[in-house]
Amino acid sequence: MIVTAVEHQRAEAPRVLDRPPGWRHVVGAYISLMKLRVVELLLVTTLPAMVLAQRGLPPLGLALVTLGGGTLAAGSAHAFNQVLERDIDAVMHRTRRRPVATALVSPAAGFAFASVLLVISVTMMVVWVNPLAAILTAAANLFYVLVYTVLLKRRTTQNIVWGGVAGCLPTLIGWSAVTGSLGWPPVLLFLIVFFWTPPHYWPLAMRYREDYERAGIPMLPVRASARTVAGQILAYSWAMVATSVVLWPVASLGWIYALGAVVGAVWFLLEAHRLYARARQDPGGAGLKAMRVFHGSITYLTIVFVAVMADVLLLG
Repeated sequence: MIVTAVEHQRAEAPRVLDRPPGWRHVVGAYISLMKLRVVELLLVTTLPAMVLAQRGLPPLGLALVTLGGGTLAAGSAHAFNQVLERDIDAVMHRTRRRPVATALVSPAAGFAFASVLLVISVTMMVVWVNPLAAILTAAANLFYVLVYTVLLKRRTTQNIVWGGVAGCLPTLIGWSAVTGSLGWPPVLLFLIVFFWTPPHYWPLAMRYREDYERAGIPMLPVRASARTVAGQILAYSWAMVATSVVLWPVASLGWIYALGAVVGAVWFLLEAHRLYARARQDPGGAGLKAMRVFHGSITYLTIVFVAVMADVLLLG
C-alpha cells in the first residue's frame, strides 16, 4: 500500500486529547509552556551581570525580583512562541508534543497565560527594580515574539542571528537593575551572548535539519551546505572569544576571569574547528556530531559568566 507524505505525517503526529486531562497534567502543561530549562541559561547571564555591576553580591531582594521577573518574562515569550508556532510544532518530531500543538492547552488560553506573565514581570520590574530594567524586560519579550517569531523565523536563514538579540538582553537587564544605567561592560556581555547564539543554535538545526525542512523553516542548515554552516559557526565562535578577551580589561577583571575565559575559549574553539574539519570532508553533513558543539556552547557560556562572578566575588 502506498502511503503519501501527508498521510505519513498525520500518522506520526501526536494524538490530540479526546478527554479532559487531570489537573496535574494541565498545571504541568502550563509550566512546560515557559520552557524553564531554557530560562535557566538566561539567568546564568543575568546574575553575573548584576554581580559585576555591584562589584559584589547585589541586595538579595533586588536579585530575587530581577531573576523572578526575568523568568516570568522569558516564560511568557516562550508561551507566546508556542501559540504562534503551533502549526510548525505539530509537524516537527522535536516539538510535536508541546502543549498547544497537542491541544492540551488551547491557543486562547496559552495567549492569555503568556500575557498575564508579561504584565506581572514588567510590573515587578517597575515597582521593585527601576524603569530602565522594566523597559528592557518588555523589549526582550516583544523582540522575541514579534521580531523573531513573527517576522524573521519563517523568512530568513539569519533568523536566529538577529532573533537572538532577545536572549542577549538579560545581560543589560541585570546591569541596569543594579545601576539604573548602561555601560561598556554590559554591552560586551551582550555581544558575547550575541556571537554565541549561532554556534549554539545552528548545530541543533544541523541535527534536526529534516525537521526544519519539513516545517518549511529556512534555518541556515536547511538552505546551505554543512561546510558553509560550520564555517559560519567557526567565525562567530572566534568573534565570541575575541569579545570575551576585550571584556577582561574593560571590566577591570582579574586572573580568575582570564583563566576561565582562556580555558573555555581554547576548548570550545577546538570543538568548532573539529566540526568545520568534519564538514569539509563530508559536505552532506552525515556524521558531523554537531550536537557536541551545541552542548559545548552551553558549557562555554556557563564557564565565562561564572568566571565573571567568581572573579568579582573572590578578587574584588
